[in-house]
Amino acid sequence: MSIQTTIATAAETLPPSLARIARVITDDPTTAVESTISELAALCDTSVASVVRFCRVIGLRGYAALRMSLAAELGRESVQFNAPAGFGSEIATGDTLPDAVGKIAALELLAIEETIGNLDFDVLAAAVEAIDQADRILLFGVGASRLVADDLGHKLLRIGRSAIVLSDAHEASAAASLSATKAVAIGFSNSGSTRETVRFLQAARAAGTTTIGVTSVVDSPLVRESDHALFSHAREPRFRAGAMVSRIAQLALVDCLFVGVAQRRHAHTVHALQRTADAARALRDD
Repeated sequence: MSIQTTIATAAETLPPSLARIARVITDDPTTAVESTISELAALCDTSVASVVRFCRVIGLRGYAALRMSLAAELGRESVQFNAPAGFGSEIATGDTLPDAVGKIAALELLAIEETIGNLDFDVLAAAVEAIDQADRILLFGVGASRLVADDLGHKLLRIGRSAIVLSDAHEASAAASLSATKAVAIGFSNSGSTRETVRFLQAARAAGTTTIGVTSVVDSPLVRESDHALFSHAREPRFRAGAMVSRIAQLALVDCLFVGVAQRRHAHTVHALQRTADAARALRDD
């Protein structure tokens, strides 16, 4: 996983002094490349010792390693996306519309690349097996994560699976508490700490249901309630309305889950998709 994505992901769980460093670097990675350790510490209103601790928390030996890693990554990504110097910075007031769109497109491509590149296929296979064997599939997410749950629910319904996308927290907890061993509960939360989604998986697990979590944070409450956890990786810009890049990363995981389930019953899947497409086409024809 790239150093910038590592920093963006870690920012959610860092203490305030280290989180400020993460935010400054996320806003403009060239700041760290071009600043001394003392200059960065002053800019982040923290100490040199905190900057060193930040580097170690994200898996680097020190500030020199951070600067070199960022410089190499920024250079590589600028070439990859044919972008100007300073690529990787947040969307700014001075960006043209093509600049802003280009930054988002690049981040979305990187999110898919890093999510699939870091995918644990043993966990994916276990999740696919659980969904394939289930006679009822419950899906729940809040906000933008609800859109991801909707997407998987729609795909599974198209191939004849009993998938239910739950619409509110009370309904989700109630349905999960009545589940059984032949059911699967799938919770979506990019932060891994959305209270309603965590409680949904808690209720499902207490009822003997297999639980699957889709998140970006490894050490999170959602993961602790998941029998199988799948992780997305994304650098979500702060200039946004709801999830953008993280949603694309989660949708990539949804497609992986769906293809895994659909492929197990290939002939049935092809037939079901054709029948449902024909049914929908009839509604569009004059």
